[in-house]
Amino acid sequence: MKIKNSHNEWGSISIAIHWVVAITVFGLFGLGLYMVELDYYDSMYKTAPFVHKSVGVLLFLLMIFRVCWRLVSAPPQPLSSHKAWEKKLAHWVHIALYGLLLVLMLSGYLISTADGRAVSVFGWFDVPSLISGIDNQEDIAGEVHEILAYVLLSIVALHAAGALKHHFIDNDQTLLRMIGVGKGKATNNK
Repeated sequence: MKIKNSHNEWGSISIAIHWVVAITVFGLFGLGLYMVELDYYDSMYKTAPFVHKSVGVLLFLLMIFRVCWRLVSAPPQPLSSHKAWEKKLAHWVHIALYGLLLVLMLSGYLISTADGRAVSVFGWFDVPSLISGIDNQEDIAGEVHEILAYVLLSIVALHAAGALKHHFIDNDQTLLRMIGVGKGKATNNK
């Protein structure tokens, strides 16, 4: 398998980023659900948010790399069997996923820095508080963060359903290409 994407295949870096982001998003969602149920006397009361914030910042950095990598290594062309509406829907779902992740991470940052403190990333480095002191910043950003987390998972479910449809109903290589075992005949139509 090649490192960069080709006309017909995803490269190993794109595949790795895709699955690391997917696993991380699910992990952060689960940890977020767990965190909101903790009370002050729970042993994980401070640890869970620290891990959630740290991983969130690292995910943000990975997403910046992902966007840069996409500019350096263009995605493979859609399969020739894909219908025009499928290509358009896939395009908009990907834009929604990127956009939601960006706003979700920004809202998390606004929650974490509302009191003016930096976000420590596993003690390795700090992300300074650049925006703080807005009236109800933590509460508003918290509401946005929670709502967008559920919206993101809904879009992820649509994305996964599309991949499964291609695999089990259309019997094409879409899903196999994203796990690195499929090679499909592409087309230049978008």
